[in-house]
Amino acid sequence: MGKTVVCGVDEAGRGPLAGPVYAAAVILDPARQIRGLADSKVLKAERREVLSERIKERAISFAISSASVEEIDRLNIFQASMLAMKRAVEALGVHPEEAWIDGNQCPRELPCRARAFVDGDARHKPISAASILAKTARDAEMRALHERYPGYGFDQHKGYATAEHLDALGRAGPCEIHRRSFYPIGVFYERDLFRDSWANLPEAQRVRRYRLLMLRHARRQLRD
Repeated sequence: MGKTVVCGVDEAGRGPLAGPVYAAAVILDPARQIRGLADSKVLKAERREVLSERIKERAISFAISSASVEEIDRLNIFQASMLAMKRAVEALGVHPEEAWIDGNQCPRELPCRARAFVDGDARHKPISAASILAKTARDAEMRALHERYPGYGFDQHKGYATAEHLDALGRAGPCEIHRRSFYPIGVFYERDLFRDSWANLPEAQRVRRYRLLMLRHARRQLRD
């Protein structure tokens, strides 16, 4: 009997305050090995790009999908991530017999068997490959979105809650690709909490007030 056809599946972009969440599915070719596959988070950006091209050249099949900011806000980030992974598996040109998912849960209604692996992106090469494709695809999308929304630094932080990103939010408020269901963005749409008084403040005071609000939120999370 031949070996089971396995696709590795992983997502990128659950944590950021802006932009879509991406997922990839990859069926590696045992006859065309790729050296250096690892969790995308431990690889330098240049190395990820090199490996991404090799994966695309040598894999039996791969697919990259996403879930939009609107879907993240409507479904929640976990369900949107599951949806992006399901779309990636369904988009493969070769039907896998089994999907190996990074994490502790699998998307529902996949077209094949599924197994979840905690830290799978560091333990299993098909999942490592998927993590690299998802990460590089999302990074490319955030660089493109930076051209449309240049005031936030999306090309640098890719939407994550860095100090620079939070300062930009304090100055200008969110744009249409920010995730309203995430607290640091949602406060701008709660009229009685933040929006009207913030808009009337000088820029320096807006940044300072927003920083203080985020610090209080972080402290509450630590207590909880």
